[in-house]
Amino acid sequence: MSDSRSVSSSSAKRTSPVTFYRQVLAELRKVVWPTQQQLITYFIVVMVFVVILMTIVSLLDLGFGKAMFAIFG
Repeated sequence: MSDSRSVSSSSAKRTSPVTFYRQVLAELRKVVWPTQQQLITYFIVVMVFVVILMTIVSLLDLGFGKAMFAIFG
């Protein structure tokens, strides 16, 4: 059997809120933010995908609903 020990809270080093905030800001500076054109393109792609999925789900719901009324109605 493998010896798996959990890390105790006394041995784990905690980060102060100020250090955490500084680290978050440092990571955010590394992010490559999209341009406005990329953002518009991504938005349109996501909206088209959502509309397609809504259509598929709505048609399936309508079909199953009609089938249930035909069977049990």
